Amino acid sequence: MKKVLSIAGSDCSGGAGIQADLKTFSAHGVFGMSVIVSVVAENTSRVMDIQNIRPDMVEKQIDAVFEDIGTDAVKIGMLSSVECMDAVAKKMQQYRPRHVVVDPVMYAKNGCPLMDKKAVETLIKAVIPVSDVCTPNIPEAEKITGMKITSIKETKEAARKIYHMGCKAVVIKGGHATGNALDILFDGKQFYDYESVRINTPNTHGTGCTFSSAIASQLAKEMSLPDAVGAAKAYVTTAIEHSLGIGKGNGPTHHFWDLYRHGLNEG
Repeated sequence: MKKVLSIAGSDCSGGAGIQADLKTFSAHGVFGMSVIVSVVAENTSRVMDIQNIRPDMVEKQIDAVFEDIGTDAVKIGMLSSVECMDAVAKKMQQYRPRHVVVDPVMYAKNGCPLMDKKAVETLIKAVIPVSDVCTPNIPEAEKITGMKITSIKETKEAARKIYHMGCKAVVIKGGHATGNALDILFDGKQFYDYESVRINTPNTHGTGCTFSSAIASQLAKEMSLPDAVGAAKAYVTTAIEHSLGIGKGNGPTHHFWDLYRHGLNEG
């Protein structure tokens, strides 16, 4: 069985973060592991508080995984502080996992901040360069590049800029745009477009976490990057289509809808 590690924050409400990642790994038939970098008291409506784990404890969790089990892919999600980013980047450079997917989480679905504003520079200098794939949404891509993104042309320009920050590929997610949901992959050589009909639902809590974890799962299973992004797009679209009206705010997606109905596709 392939093994995938999530390095991210814990969402006690179960829709995003480590919890969403582990559900996504299970839905893809890979063995999921986790390194918790922050404990987030949040629900579908708001973030109440964040408590960061000590950087040395983050490092020790990563050491514990790599010295024993190892990984076929790593997904990095919420990194709220400079110290945490430095610790994770240091360990990625030390262990050099085969596939690293970075989801630069800056805000919860309800708009509450999850990253220290002062940490964006460290994200650019330390974390993006250790990633094989970086998966920002449009607001995150705007923060990283300093651009305003209002068109497909500008999305592609932003993808080029992020690519030249040191990652091997970039997927800019179009969930915050209007019209159909268009995600754009740039691998340094060419662009790939992934388009789906926009689903009219407020229940999209954790979609970014889920998408990046699905990409990591498919890469671990030795799928090519363009195909992995396409498969992840299809998975998260189904999860949104059958999302759950749980809570008073933005409910979670249904990570296991397809698995429950059709079983695990090992192909």
